[in-house]
Amino acid sequence: YEMLLGLRSLDEVLLDTEVPYLQLIPADNRLAGAEIELVDQPSREYRLSQALEGRTDRWDFILLDTPPSLGLLTVNALTAARSVLIPIQCEYYALEGLSQLLNTIRVVQQGINRDLRVEGVLLTMFDRRLRLSQQVADEAREYFGDAVYDTIIPRNVTLGESPSFGRPVILHDVQSRGAQAYLELAQEVIRREPTRVG
Repeated sequence: YEMLLGLRSLDEVLLDTEVPYLQLIPADNRLAGAEIELVDQPSREYRLSQALEGRTDRWDFILLDTPPSLGLLTVNALTAARSVLIPIQCEYYALEGLSQLLNTIRVVQQGINRDLRVEGVLLTMFDRRLRLSQQVADEAREYFGDAVYDTIIPRNVTLGESPSFGRPVILHDVQSRGAQAYLELAQEVIRREPTRVG
């Protein structure tokens, strides 16, 4: 919130974590208010990219986690990003909002960020016991082809409970199926983009 509104710099809001080489910029409930406060501001969709400008070379990857809505916060992330990782829950209605997201990505590509591309599509909350999960996965692969990651994030109790402990799943229970799936995803992302790391 404070960084988007220009009250504090990136270095002032950046926090180290228990995970080596992982830093984070936390958010709280005030971030929802930023959307309203930025509406009348000039260059409102560039606030995040301006805050990050010239300060990102120290990281191999920067992940911008956006709200599920397609408001100004998401547009700021799409403007600042080089690529988009699209998570799709393997549940009913999962593909419904996808066309709106893809349309927003196209609008951002045409008018604000021509370099933005779809990095990949991640299937999440997959339950192999449910035919619906497999149907959503099949439809996603049919539509996105090779952009769909091989790694699938399963529905997993540990993934659901780790936030209540205030810890990432790899610190909460690294042996869980969910944690192992996210570690596999990280390896797959690195393999797909070897020129960015090293």
